[in-house]
Amino acid sequence: MIDRLRARELFQELGERLQLRWLAGQKGGERVIERGEHLSRRPSLAGYLNVIHPNKVQIVGSAELAWLDGLDARQRWEVLQKIMDARPLAMVITQDQTCPTDLRDAAEESDTPLWVSPRRGYELLNLLQYHVARSLAPRITLHGVFMEIYSIGVLVTGDSGLGKSELALELISRGHRLVADDAPEFTQIAPDVLDGTCPDLLQDLLEVRGLGVMNIRQMFGDTAVKKNKYLRLVVHLVRAQEPSQEAMARITGESGSRRVLDLDVPVVELPVAAGRNLAVLTEAAVRLHLLRSKGMDPAAAFLARHSEFLLQGELP
Repeated sequence: MIDRLRARELFQELGERLQLRWLAGQKGGERVIERGEHLSRRPSLAGYLNVIHPNKVQIVGSAELAWLDGLDARQRWEVLQKIMDARPLAMVITQDQTCPTDLRDAAEESDTPLWVSPRRGYELLNLLQYHVARSLAPRITLHGVFMEIYSIGVLVTGDSGLGKSELALELISRGHRLVADDAPEFTQIAPDVLDGTCPDLLQDLLEVRGLGVMNIRQMFGDTAVKKNKYLRLVVHLVRAQEPSQEAMARITGESGSRRVLDLDVPVVELPVAAGRNLAVLTEAAVRLHLLRSKGMDPAAAFLARHSEFLLQGELP
């Protein structure tokens, strides 16, 4: 789990895409931003030059440079000192503009990473804000097989030996796609979005008892795997027990929710027993979830129909 981001790491990850050049402050490459730091501070992770509430990554555009040029010598020196004292993770000059000598010197003296890019300010703002926020977003690893079924992300969970991998293999053979086996990683990239990915070590791999580790991409092709997917449903496999005596459970099914980071994810429980086609049941569970997400609940419709029938039967 990433709990901090270094300036040098940010430069390496986005340097080529943003065509960044490092002008000054090379020694500041080890500056870090902590995971929860931006939650307790008013500034954003990345934004245009702000002296009152400095951002962690300060973007310096033409307007900001013009504002600096409009200050007298003393004010300009005080502003530059204030900027450097705030210890930003980095400063980025937009559109390949010429860097003022005093700004370069101040960055070098304070070991503040100073970069320049040919990109416009709004492009840098969007990409830097998104990348830093995603890198430091809350993350968790869950046990199970994460798949794309009917275009939505489904995590198959359950005790060891219940056949999660066998179910995944059958679903893949039916045209669905594997995201991650055994240890998918989930990142909360938005208040209501959990993005699931596969660790690099396990990419494209699925382990099935009796067959060992298989490379799904090599066996089924590129369309059988998916790089990432948003988590929308959990299918939890349980050992079959005595049939539920609760009438309502027979109608609505065994369902609930599971807390993952800050979100409640719908859960459907499927009993595992001889003769039950779990692949078909899982596909049906996903189809049912899609209907419910559109406001169509067959169980609720049946109960309403039943109540109406009883009401009509009581009328003279």
